Amino acid sequence: MIRFLINIAISLITAAIGLLVTSWILPDFHLDAAGFIVAVLVFTIAQAILAPFIFNMARQYASAILGGIGLVSTFVALLIASLFPNGIRVDGIVTWILATLIMWIITALGTWLLGLWWLKGRVEERRANS
Repeated sequence: MIRFLINIAISLITAAIGLLVTSWILPDFHLDAAGFIVAVLVFTIAQAILAPFIFNMARQYASAILGGIGLVSTFVALLIASLFPNGIRVDGIVTWILATLIMWIITALGTWLLGLWWLKGRVEERRANS
């Protein structure tokens, strides 16, 4: 249960960082301060639900695109998050593509790095208790 909660926290943190960085980098990616938390929550939930679903669909029907599953689920999660009012707004196809890439890179790297950091802390804690 602790691992599940840590994974949720990591997903929320990386989504928040990703949305902030994306809004700073891309002038046509608009993030409303009032809807920031809703955008983070919707993106995180959508990503958590969509990634396994899209993976299974691709594995069954289009195995050639398995490597792009993270990008596809990130794009769809951004699309869903943009449907909620006062959250995010993306103008232009180039911004959609770049926002998807930036969010995918930040969430993937952030999940990996924060996971390693948490795991390192657990190993050091166990060594200290031994």
